[in-house]
Amino acid sequence: MDGPIRIGISACLLGKSVRYNGSHKHAPWITDACGSCWELVGICPEVECGLPIPREPMRLEGDPLRPRLVTVETGVDLTDTMLAWCARKVEELEEARLSGLILKENSPSCGLSVLEIFQKDGVPIKTGRGLFANALLSHFPLLPLIEGDALQEATVRADFLEKVTDYRHPQESLRKSQGDSD
Repeated sequence: MDGPIRIGISACLLGKSVRYNGSHKHAPWITDACGSCWELVGICPEVECGLPIPREPMRLEGDPLRPRLVTVETGVDLTDTMLAWCARKVEELEEARLSGLILKENSPSCGLSVLEIFQKDGVPIKTGRGLFANALLSHFPLLPLIEGDALQEATVRADFLEKVTDYRHPQESLRKSQGDSD
């Protein structure tokens, strides 16, 4: 592979003040340990889909297989806005040549696992996945994805490093197979 390994990362983990309350969740174990060997590409679904900073907190509600993204206080449904952005973004990311993504845990857009989805009675069940994370998994089933807090553990970090190093972009695999048949 030519050039540095490019890793997408939730912008708040880079220290960007993009969270709903204008804060960040800087993760120095990622930027210090990985920033020197990888090119980190910040992504914030909420800001990139047009939501302001600060903004009302959001959560996932309803069917765990097709949850709705809803603001907590006013109940505004932002699902269609986010899903439209997700569809555009995964197409754009095909050209970004990322070898992996590090996502913010517990985020209604980026959470990969055990995310709370609130039911009509207000009780959360922990079976969900964020809307952007779900779009990534659907569009790039082989792309290494991980939640940022998991990278604090050395063995998990080493495993992710191996996966992103070994990852082959679909375009590279296609070119290689076409070249092999000549």
